[in-house]
Amino acid sequence: MSKRLGEGSPGPLGVTVDARGANVAIFSAHAAAIDLCLFDASGQKEIERLRLPERTGDIFHGHVEGLQIGTRYGLRAHGDFAPTQGHRFNAAKLLVDPHARLLDRQFRLHPSMFAYPAGTDDLQLDSTDSAPFMPKGIVTASPGSRIHAPLTRWSDTILYELHVRSFTRRHPHVPAAVRGTFAGLRHPAAIEHLVKLGITTVELMPLAAWIEERHLLAAGLENYWGYNPVAFSAPDPRLAPGGWDEIRLTIAELASAGIETIVDVVLNHTGEGDELGPTLSLRGLDNASYYRLRADDPRFYADDSGCGNTLALDRAPVVRLAMDAMRAWVRHAGVHGFRFDLATSLARRADGFDAHAPLLAAIQQDPELAGLKLIAEPWDIGLGGYQLGRFPAAWGEWNDRFRDDVRRFWRGDQGYLGALATRLAGSADVFAKRPASRGINFVTAHDGFTLADLVSYSVKRNAANGEANRDGSNNNHSWNNGHEGPSDDLQVLSARRRDQRALLATLILARGTPMISMGAELGQSAHGNNNCYAQDNELSWLDWDNADQSLIRFVATLTEARRNTPLVRGDLGLTGDRTEDWLPHVEWLSPEGSPLLPADWDAADGGSLVMLLGESGDRVALLIHRGANPRAFRLPEPAQDRQWQLVVDSAADLAARRLSGSEIAVAPRSVMLFAERATLVPKAS
Repeated sequence: MSKRLGEGSPGPLGVTVDARGANVAIFSAHAAAIDLCLFDASGQKEIERLRLPERTGDIFHGHVEGLQIGTRYGLRAHGDFAPTQGHRFNAAKLLVDPHARLLDRQFRLHPSMFAYPAGTDDLQLDSTDSAPFMPKGIVTASPGSRIHAPLTRWSDTILYELHVRSFTRRHPHVPAAVRGTFAGLRHPAAIEHLVKLGITTVELMPLAAWIEERHLLAAGLENYWGYNPVAFSAPDPRLAPGGWDEIRLTIAELASAGIETIVDVVLNHTGEGDELGPTLSLRGLDNASYYRLRADDPRFYADDSGCGNTLALDRAPVVRLAMDAMRAWVRHAGVHGFRFDLATSLARRADGFDAHAPLLAAIQQDPELAGLKLIAEPWDIGLGGYQLGRFPAAWGEWNDRFRDDVRRFWRGDQGYLGALATRLAGSADVFAKRPASRGINFVTAHDGFTLADLVSYSVKRNAANGEANRDGSNNNHSWNNGHEGPSDDLQVLSARRRDQRALLATLILARGTPMISMGAELGQSAHGNNNCYAQDNELSWLDWDNADQSLIRFVATLTEARRNTPLVRGDLGLTGDRTEDWLPHVEWLSPEGSPLLPADWDAADGGSLVMLLGESGDRVALLIHRGANPRAFRLPEPAQDRQWQLVVDSAADLAARRLSGSEIAVAPRSVMLFAERATLVPKAS
């Protein structure tokens, strides 16, 4: 044993600096030995290899005297190479510490990272050293425990899904040197736009260090979105060249502007992929413990993620890894919450989904995590994978029922008036036992058409992804307004702008928490590509120079209307019950002002309604009209000394104005919001 190597302790996991050096602790239930490999400052030359001397249960550990902050390091694990038994140890492959909190470079897939020789299968062993091509962990100081409470109540939240690189990569007012990074997001011009829109919360697409899939390497493409992670606790250097300091400063600047930060975390799988994927970290440390393997043949992986593997998050060591990763983002960066990609996979046991699964239970009892904003994408591709409405009541959930029903209504599908009303009222059919704000309403998101493309393309155009247009959803519920793709026809362009505004108004004025996808307010197009995950180019980067300024103003008008109209963002599930002052919570009226009858909900031509909300003596009316021609709507008579005030009209770019009378001319395919407010009494002269 080296004189500088002591026995250390089995916790905490990873590399932890102290006054004398650093403790190293690595989990592996099946390894025979684990080496700590130290590298020079360039990260290219391995200068020392130290065998961890002690083992406590399934944790190998040792204390290294003099190990300093900034040291580059990796791991090598020794054990059986027996893929048919689920074991894939190969000491020739340098491994990233699963608990590393900083990497010296981004991942770039290289042939040496594969544990089998090119042209063979995964049962053959390759002894090529991958170290020259692997990122190295950087020893960092450990921040203390801290709690970052959300800045905004759920009922006041307006989400904006944002990709850090895409947001500023082409921004003309952000310095070129920092475009596409956290430093670019911190620039006043970037934050000013979010404030102008009325955004309270940014949901940042994945930040943890990721790698491209092997089929992209062959096509000359890279994974751009980041949903293929390797090191959960380390930021990807592409987005944060300045490391944690750059991220922390950006989140603090956003918070100073009143904007909280939620991070999209991918804990369901890793970038090591299926049995033919690279050996980068968990596969080489303990494949059989970290991953769910097929019971009938442990050579292969259970794949509920659709990405080649699924993490075994019903096992304590894997839960610990996930928890430590989330705490790292809270402690180092100060995030206010997490959105969980394919969250059903996080709650899977051997017999299926469990709302009380180990990871969910661990999060709910953790003092640093339980009070944050937590959002589930409540599905995966496995058996019984669709679990909308079944996550913990305090969590938010992406509501794809809202997306699909709203799209189908505005596309003109018959029989969707009732479905639209259910979504406008807060989706009580799904979220009956929780506040309406826990339903995350959206019309577009990162996967799928942009808002502009949703009303411009009937079918996807994904040839640029190199998969013969097979990737991306075919079930888009989209329409083209009379012409497929780009058009110079002014009528077509006008119709598309009209529909975008109607969709945004439906989203932002519905009960539940609205999520605006980045660029929807700009009129951003990806030219029909509905799966830009591999497009680090103009298809993905926001086109600020050609932004639709009137649409930006309209979104700001909508968010202001939502803030100033408590009935719109109320958290109660809407029913026909009476309030304390005997106003109905909600009434559904025809354009003529009469209550909608059961037959009206499923009528083939049903495309217009009034949602009348009432509480504490106040009333608001949301008018929806899908028809191709103008239509007269009649509002109920206002109460004494009150009048209906127009707050929003999706067919006009205008400030609020007061109207007299109760009959309203509603433009084709539009949304209007009225509030009943006190009549202004002229002052005596």
